[in-house]
Amino acid sequence: MASNFDPFRELDRVAGALFDTRQGPRLMPMDLYRDGDTYVLSADLPGIDPGSVDIDVDGQLLTIRAERTLSSGEGVKWLTRERQAGSFLRQLNLGQGIDTDRIEAHYANGVLSVTIPMSEKARPRKIEVKSQADTQTVTVKEGERRTSA
Repeated sequence: MASNFDPFRELDRVAGALFDTRQGPRLMPMDLYRDGDTYVLSADLPGIDPGSVDIDVDGQLLTIRAERTLSSGEGVKWLTRERQAGSFLRQLNLGQGIDTDRIEAHYANGVLSVTIPMSEKARPRKIEVKSQADTQTVTVKEGERRTSA
């Protein structure tokens, strides 16, 4: 089996692992878009146990936490290890107009999907414009007959 070994890439990877100054949780890549009256967040979390995913809403702050553990059996000798283990964290300020009671999450194929619905009050709506003619009152004297045209 032929392998393409690049010593500079390997040196860069090892140096990056040794001098990685990031302490604490790593960020998870995500997309966020609006589909009608719902926001949809999709976060890449490959290799995550769905049981380790924790989603909290505190006021208007949405927090997503996940944990990836890489198992290494007894007697395993790693040749390369580029996948990161540890905690992943993402926090979003939801702002006003979100129905936090109806937020739902689903994990499939390494992607966490969170649907965030807008509240009824925040949804776009048409406002009826009334004219002065709509607000005029018509008084009919007793005994008169009013006909409409």
